[in-house]
Amino acid sequence: MFLGDPQGAIDTNHQERSLRPIPMGKKNWLFAWTEIGAERVGIIQSLLVTRRLQGVDPYTYLVDVLQRISEHPASRVIALTPRVWKTRFSSNPMKSDLALAQQ
Repeated sequence: MFLGDPQGAIDTNHQERSLRPIPMGKKNWLFAWTEIGAERVGIIQSLLVTRRLQGVDPYTYLVDVLQRISEHPASRVIALTPRVWKTRFSSNPMKSDLALAQQ
């Protein structure tokens, strides 16, 4: 890849380092109880690692996406991924009821 694109990284060490917490929690994943539960844990972990790579605050991202998801069309779910969310919604994220009550 880096031969065709001079901006591309020579290696993927930064991505591998960001995935390190997932194997570190192996004993915790024993409590997923079912195969479906373990699959869901994997999806959430992948989402949170992607969020970290994009430099998005986890609390702000999750509060916004969990509120937005009920009215967001399923055909445009890509807009809720961390990379696209950062460009479209991070400037004006939805706030939690707790944050609104403190204002």
